[in-house]
Amino acid sequence: MKNFTITKRDGSKDRFSLDKIMNAIIKAFDSVNEPTDLAMVSKVLSNIDIHDDIKVEDIQNQVEVALMKEGFYNVAKSFIVYRQQHTEDREVLEKMHFLTDYCRAENAATGSKFDANANVENKNIATLIGELPKQGFIRLNRRLLTDRIKHMYGKELSEEYIRLLTHHFIYKNDETNLANYCASITMYPWLIGGTTSIGGNSTQPTNLKSFCGGFINMVFMVSSMLAGACATPEFLMYMNYFIQQEYGKDYWKNPDKVVDLSLKQRTIDKIITDFFEQIVYSLNQPTGARNYQAVFWNISYYDKYYFESLFGNFYFPDGSQPDWDGVSWLQKRFMAWFNQERTKAVLTFPVETMALLTENGECKDAEWGDYAAKMYAEGHSFFTYMSDNADSLSSCCRLRNEIQDNGFSYTLGAGGVSTGSKSVLTINLNRCIQEAVNKKLDYKEYLSHIIDLCHKVQLAYNENLKDLMRHKMLPLFDAGYINIDRQYLTIGINGLVEAAEFMGIDITPNDEYKEFVQGILGLIETYNKQYKTKEAMFNCEMIPAENVGVKHAKWDKADGYFVPRDCYNSYFYRVEDTSLTILDKFRLHGAPYIEHLTGGSALHMNLDEHLSQQQYRQLMRVAAEEGCNYFTFNIPNTICNECGHIDKRNLKECPHCHSKNVDYLTRIIGYMKRVSNFSAARQEEASRRYYATQEKYTL
Repeated sequence: MKNFTITKRDGSKDRFSLDKIMNAIIKAFDSVNEPTDLAMVSKVLSNIDIHDDIKVEDIQNQVEVALMKEGFYNVAKSFIVYRQQHTEDREVLEKMHFLTDYCRAENAATGSKFDANANVENKNIATLIGELPKQGFIRLNRRLLTDRIKHMYGKELSEEYIRLLTHHFIYKNDETNLANYCASITMYPWLIGGTTSIGGNSTQPTNLKSFCGGFINMVFMVSSMLAGACATPEFLMYMNYFIQQEYGKDYWKNPDKVVDLSLKQRTIDKIITDFFEQIVYSLNQPTGARNYQAVFWNISYYDKYYFESLFGNFYFPDGSQPDWDGVSWLQKRFMAWFNQERTKAVLTFPVETMALLTENGECKDAEWGDYAAKMYAEGHSFFTYMSDNADSLSSCCRLRNEIQDNGFSYTLGAGGVSTGSKSVLTINLNRCIQEAVNKKLDYKEYLSHIIDLCHKVQLAYNENLKDLMRHKMLPLFDAGYINIDRQYLTIGINGLVEAAEFMGIDITPNDEYKEFVQGILGLIETYNKQYKTKEAMFNCEMIPAENVGVKHAKWDKADGYFVPRDCYNSYFYRVEDTSLTILDKFRLHGAPYIEHLTGGSALHMNLDEHLSQQQYRQLMRVAAEEGCNYFTFNIPNTICNECGHIDKRNLKECPHCHSKNVDYLTRIIGYMKRVSNFSAARQEEASRRYYATQEKYTL
């Protein structure tokens, strides 16, 4: 028995000590003034089953049962109280250590123990208060989920889920939050009823001013009930409607017309851009409901054909339909304004996505294809989503969803925009594949078992969500902002590139790598289809992994697995690879590789400098031809730490005051932030990124 190993609470191993158990039992007897001797202690010990790698908690649980079995109820009660007091003391001590470490951390992202997030720009008492309860939320969420798994599938599957989770084969995203993940909402319920249906007190908007003010409040309210992003793909269409109500259908033909009778004498254009400013700056402010971070707000732009496909059957409450000419002008105006405004302040949100329909490898709407290229050339940073039909929509910084219903309801509005992800459960492919290969198992069979388990876990989560809905805890669903049946259960992947490297596969556009990717993602898609029901749809997404990409690498390295870098990739290529051309990266995110990735993955085309409008336009053609349906161009912007000047170029010196004390604004993954706001591990990853120069433009 003395050679046994035990597992301590922190996961570390130690030699088993019988003396420690005996002393704990004797102390329990002494605490209630009950006499004891070695024979009594031995009798208690005879009921305890010790085995190698037993957990400390399991030993203590057995001691409690043994004491009661032998009739020492007062002693058992004292032992239980003693354990509870020590548990509470340990938790308080852990929080005190965390508080100290957090205060000393370089920034909020580095200080966060559970979900480092560069969107939390400031480290202060509000962010600290938000961090402290996270461990409790994780425990609660795990208990709720494992109880449901036991009920649906039995204790064995529940225990296997926890084993895979605690040994980092899988990762449950957003365990620190009880809310469902992210959503693209329809704003129609707000348009006809205000926020009363989701617990607010504002009525429906009646004019441009009430629309803009009410929109801000509505987005804050909706976002407080989501763990992730809130997309409002109808935003500019609705805004255009209210502008036309006040200034006429053809307002956009005379934007310089003075319509303000106050001393300011503002033009139509100035009134519109003032409202842009009000909305964007308000929604970029940190909010208490989001742990002192700005809401993850996303919007969409459309070309004419995409717009007509989504909103051709849409009607406003007065019976009118959206006016494309006005919407098109307003989209361009917002893009141009937002691009310019980003030279005045760091504005992360909204994350923008331009939706373009393609035909024969070309943008069907040439006007909007040209304008998107023009915006890229002028330094704007946004995502482009290209599809040869309007059966899917990307309304988040990476999330792609098939449109289930393009119809219109006078109660719920446009069906096609109401979608999103309820929950994300991520598979650590690098660890899973290495574990299988090291044990001489077929890695696809090994993965099949884990993928199957993940689908069952997600269905268990879905039942918990439905239970919350039955108890009226999810007003966004009840009010019709989100349709629960159109929300996906997402199987995330991370460590794909690293797993391929372990297998000795070259990470370039080649048949071996393509077959490896297709084999894994095709396997997940098979299970997605197998488990699909009317109430549960699944998709697969290469997750952004801002936080977990670092965690997986750290955990895997500690356990002796092959780990080629300190942060796992969120792309189909290695971010530090200097050999790949721009065309190579579009190919690696092209149709053969993303075919089964139904939840999306965005190519972040890192460039050292801006290209011309013609070059960007040609790359959009390349994307259409290669089937790369989701991408952005990412050029670091320079921010002077001395004078605050922001330049769209990647510079070593401030062009305004010539200071070399500069920071950079770039996409951590999906959204743009100062590199100095990244966690320490992510800053290191950012320093390794290769930003392609003009010589890599080989078309």
